Amino acid sequence: MATAAGAAAPTTQDDFYTFDETRLEQLRQEKPWMADPKFIKKVMVSPGAAMKMLMHAISGVERGIKTGGVPVEIMGLMIGRPDPEDPTRLVVTDVFPLPIEGAETRVLADDAEVMNYMIQLGENLELTRKERFMGWYHSHPFEVDIHSHCFMSAMDVSTQLGWQRLEDRNGNPWLAVVVDPLRSIAKGRPEFGAFRVYPPEYNAPADETPDFKIVTNDSARVERWGSCWNRYYILEMEYYMSSTAAAVLGTLSRSFLWMSNLTHAPGGEQEAREKAREQIGKMREKIKGMVDHGVPQLSLQRLQPSATPSSLSGPRGRGGPSRGGTRNGDAETAAISSDVAVDALLHQVTQLAKAEVFNPST
Repeated sequence: MATAAGAAAPTTQDDFYTFDETRLEQLRQEKPWMADPKFIKKVMVSPGAAMKMLMHAISGVERGIKTGGVPVEIMGLMIGRPDPEDPTRLVVTDVFPLPIEGAETRVLADDAEVMNYMIQLGENLELTRKERFMGWYHSHPFEVDIHSHCFMSAMDVSTQLGWQRLEDRNGNPWLAVVVDPLRSIAKGRPEFGAFRVYPPEYNAPADETPDFKIVTNDSARVERWGSCWNRYYILEMEYYMSSTAAAVLGTLSRSFLWMSNLTHAPGGEQEAREKAREQIGKMREKIKGMVDHGVPQLSLQRLQPSATPSSLSGPRGRGGPSRGGTRNGDAETAAISSDVAVDALLHQVTQLAKAEVFNPST
């Protein structure tokens, strides 16, 4: 799942550029999202929409610093649809900036101007597009920290709830996207978070954060997800593009991406160190649990077969989930240790390659 810290690599699917209008209308009439607060699970975003959101957010940073010394928040609307092929998925095809700017705590807008702009924009879209307005996006241009600033503030939750309750019942599930422009610049990748809020009558599981983890430390969950951490959840986010666009991007990547790889050291970033520390902590707890249950030693012969498939079965050999079903304690421990080792090894190999290229005499 694409967490608030980013999104998955682009998916090549030409089918997202067309849809069955009859099936879509039937889905809008059925409204399955009204029966389950967590029904919508994924959002697919076109590269054009992602680029426009990020450029709009960065322009707010530049304009705010130039005029007042502080980045300003921006806001816009998204158009798209629920996916008839997978009702739990939303498709964002395009976005449109709104004449709104704000500060960290609130968004400032001339209501009459904004409403007139939205009405005119909606009328124009009815003449040229088959999609509807289906969500909104805004930025959190805060200073880069350990965590992403893609979260929902109390005002964000209130705004989303108002739109969501109105649009969902009309067959148009409403989406909220938060952009972290400063982190996007610092990390060299778009930092988005896609969210939906819970209705007031719904009680989320105790201590469950928007990414469905159970966190009992209140300061930690507030720091990461804001004071309304139990009133919304995050959606998996991916990009989609046509096969032609993917071919062009592949050519450009082969020609120019090597420069980025040589100047980037993901293993040395704070996020990577925190992830490794968390994985080692999990491994320690699992080993301790096995010892407490009368398994004092981990047999290398038992662990070795599980470690290798785990490290190779996931995307790019990075230890994705095994398809073999639920693993027992020792195999799961081996999988975690394998992931940590592979990540550390890849980082060291990359650093050695850089040293050999740029400083061969050492």
